[in-house]
Amino acid sequence: MKLISMKEMNMKDKFFNEYMQLIQNHVIPYQWEALNDRIEGAEPSYAMQNFRVASGKIPGKFMGMVFQDSDVYKWLEAVGYTLMLNPDSKLEQIADGAIGDICGAQQPDGYLNTYYIINGLDKRFTNLKDNHELYCLGHMTEAAVVYYQATGKRELMDAAIRYIDCVDSIFGPEPGKLHGYPGHEVIEMALVRLYEVTKEKKHLALAKYFIDERGKQPLFFEEETIRNQNNFHWKDSYFKYQYYQAGKEVRLQDKAEGHAVRAVYLYSGMAAVSKETKDEELFHVCERLWDNITKKQMYITGAIGASSYGEAFTFDYDLPNDTVYGETCAAIGLIFFARRMFEMTKDSKYMDVLERILFNGAISGMSLDGTKFFYVNPLEVIPEASEKDRNKNHVKVERQKWFGCACCPPNIARLLSSIGSYAYTKTEDCFFMNLYIGSDIHTTVGGREIGIKVRTDYPWDGKVIISFSQEEEAEYGYAIRIPGWCKNYEIAVNGERVGQEPVQGYVYLNRTWKKDDEITCHFKMEVVLNQANPKVREDTGKAAVSRGPLVYCLEEADNGADLHRIRIRKDTVFTEQYENNLLKGVVTLTCEGEKQTAAGWNDDTLYQPYQEPVYEKKTLKWIPYYSWANRNPGEMLVWARVDS
Repeated sequence: MKLISMKEMNMKDKFFNEYMQLIQNHVIPYQWEALNDRIEGAEPSYAMQNFRVASGKIPGKFMGMVFQDSDVYKWLEAVGYTLMLNPDSKLEQIADGAIGDICGAQQPDGYLNTYYIINGLDKRFTNLKDNHELYCLGHMTEAAVVYYQATGKRELMDAAIRYIDCVDSIFGPEPGKLHGYPGHEVIEMALVRLYEVTKEKKHLALAKYFIDERGKQPLFFEEETIRNQNNFHWKDSYFKYQYYQAGKEVRLQDKAEGHAVRAVYLYSGMAAVSKETKDEELFHVCERLWDNITKKQMYITGAIGASSYGEAFTFDYDLPNDTVYGETCAAIGLIFFARRMFEMTKDSKYMDVLERILFNGAISGMSLDGTKFFYVNPLEVIPEASEKDRNKNHVKVERQKWFGCACCPPNIARLLSSIGSYAYTKTEDCFFMNLYIGSDIHTTVGGREIGIKVRTDYPWDGKVIISFSQEEEAEYGYAIRIPGWCKNYEIAVNGERVGQEPVQGYVYLNRTWKKDDEITCHFKMEVVLNQANPKVREDTGKAAVSRGPLVYCLEEADNGADLHRIRIRKDTVFTEQYENNLLKGVVTLTCEGEKQTAAGWNDDTLYQPYQEPVYEKKTLKWIPYYSWANRNPGEMLVWARVDS
């Protein structure tokens, strides 16, 4: 299974093209200003300043978080993807300048991390557990590969390879080397990505080593802490090691635990290594972990990580809506995991989850104008609680301009700028349509050049038209994913309905395709009331509304305050309307509901003998979850009470 290169696509999608333009014209320039500390009222980044200090260009000391380098690398990765779609000489020049500042700090042996270059190289690799050297190298490597693929320029990739050679000389199973692994994963999947370009076996071997070494006894982090007299941030037994995914060997893990981003980054690396090494045991471990997350620990929006303590998974079916952490980076990491699992299995269940995350728990992390960001993505918000309750003050009612720990903004930029590569994949004899994103695609399948045009108004409408534009006939399979949310659909080729049953969620159309052939898909979008497993305590007696791939919510701007008093009937009829002037254009849903009144109560009565509540009828308006918090700050609610 291969990804379709962004260079093989010309995206013409009504929904995502706006995001593409936003990323290129606003988000990337805005984030470049933020990385250079030029955004008034935003927390300073110090990221580019650190590289210039480390290279000796300016005097100064290290500032910001120990992993500050990674924000620049994620920004560069987003730039690389953007340049693949829309070449921009000015942007490329800015990126080349940033790469010059980065490479100017590289040490003679290849080492490149500004925290230790500035604070003392004698301390490097003495706190892998907390100080993110290998994490930063992972993001550097991913950015380097993408930038090379976009521009053909090797400066950053060669620098990354030199740094990896340095790391490879220090870590490994051989006597005299450190038998360690990163405290924050990402280098594992990055090394596989580099291997796909270089075909250097040592890059794949190092990725496999970091995975297989993790959690072995004696525990490296425990020895490292004692040897270097480091502090151990987590004192309690549960988080002490499993926070880092190091409490047990990865092949013995059967549930998602600890820091959610670390977890899904590790699982993505495991899946990537499994694919390249044909390690079936490791793949089955990935399957176990995937099932635990998606069947027992994932929110309906695709968010993961229920607890702000440790930004972590907690336990099965623990999914609180108002104290959820649901970090944007964790949702993006689960997308990475989903894609790699799909590449090995061709099973649509992975793409179903990927789509759910993309349209809900991921793009919710950025404002519609691309200038503000959520770290936390809750499913229920009360402004006063966020302000005054310490257990909820991580939950914000407004997106922030930037963060001192700014991992999420550049992460969402690199995801959205690369989204076309998730939409379409191919094997030697088959082209796969995974997501419904309008595009013109020119690629090869089985050595034959093909041309495909996809037109759709997804996610607002379920009609998709696929036309073939290559001059010569070509025989191959065209695999169409039937979305998991869709119960009724029709597929026709040149007007003739086809009746093939899906195989692992895909309808396979095998024929000789010629110019002007056309596939028409109609995926019926119906409004659905979703309920949670009764073991999810917070959602008992409640329902969440969805339409197609989108989860919907109630917002105070449309429905007033005290959203917790609202209830709907299980047979509620919804009216759908596309509102072009609302939230940059969305399909809204309206229905008749009820709201509990204060009849029979006065402000001085806190408790009284039970009496039947009094309700008044109320017209309710629902908006797509991703679009909330783009108007006036106020309450928001996904799960509403249901009166049967």
